[in-house]
Amino acid sequence: MMDRMGGGVVYTQTNEPANAVIAFRRDEHGALDRIGTFASGGAGDAKPHLTSQGSVTLTGDGRHLLVTNASSDDLSLFSLREDGSLELLHTAPVGPAPKSVAEYGGLVYVLSTGKPGLIGHRITGDRLEPLPGSERSLPSADADPAQVGFTRDGSSLIVTERGTDSIVRYDVGAAGELGMPRVVASAGPTPYGFAITGGGTLVVTEAFRAQQGAAAASSYRIDGGEVRLVTSSVGNGRSEICWAAITPDDRFAFTTNFADGAVSRYAIGADGSLRLDDATAGLAVDGQPGLRDEGLSSDGRCLYAIDADGGRIYGWTVGTDGSLTPIGSWEGLPATVAGIAVT
Repeated sequence: MMDRMGGGVVYTQTNEPANAVIAFRRDEHGALDRIGTFASGGAGDAKPHLTSQGSVTLTGDGRHLLVTNASSDDLSLFSLREDGSLELLHTAPVGPAPKSVAEYGGLVYVLSTGKPGLIGHRITGDRLEPLPGSERSLPSADADPAQVGFTRDGSSLIVTERGTDSIVRYDVGAAGELGMPRVVASAGPTPYGFAITGGGTLVVTEAFRAQQGAAAASSYRIDGGEVRLVTSSVGNGRSEICWAAITPDDRFAFTTNFADGAVSRYAIGADGSLRLDDATAGLAVDGQPGLRDEGLSSDGRCLYAIDADGGRIYGWTVGTDGSLTPIGSWEGLPATVAGIAVT
């Protein structure tokens, strides 16, 4: 949601026992000012470093915010007020230990990690209504899944499985039902977070079992229902890469490297190819762990990432060439902080 100052809002969840969302107003220069804290009605798992991407998600129409509650096994639906504050509308039960949520056109799928699986809902008015027959187990009980996400056209649902080094794709039917899972081996070990371009290029981070200096990303094309590898495991020399975000023009992917505080920039070719542009395009504190979930503003002009160990949000402006210029950092986040969504 854009406010009257021409900025926007940044949201992140505390993941504390009484889970809540912290909201920051973003001004026209990208600087943040805290709006307030809004209870989710659920419980976080109270552990630092929630192992997922997508625990806080804005709906495509910009009207609602979805937040997973990892300990109370439910999902919270908020409406966005004009000033960026939140109103809790509904909290719906989902599977055990939900840690990632995706939405397309009011259709919502939640990824559960306690018993790896998916369950669907629809946003109907002010409620989350269960989608009959939508509950699905993932292909492997050892999946250790990290993220769920729709393709830009809503035709496919993607899940990354760290435990099996796999990427799983489902067709999405007209009524929101999922087809049979199609499993593709990840190009590199520990596929984690991902982002998808409008043209169907899937960029997946690979944590390489947290091996020092081995962080990488691969790209795939989603064509005709198939996930096809384009570029395999492009390393950036950093460590514990986990999260990914793609600019609105689909030219660049930014990845955060948890173990050493760096944001890396990859260039995305028209054919879906991936090339490392800058391993340290942005830095929190170089060499210090903690940098994790990231999000781009809807206009692509600002990038934000949470530093769980430092209890901060870092911000950068994004140049037309993908370069990052620091805006600043803002304190006051708990060590359990997780997920980010930016308008």
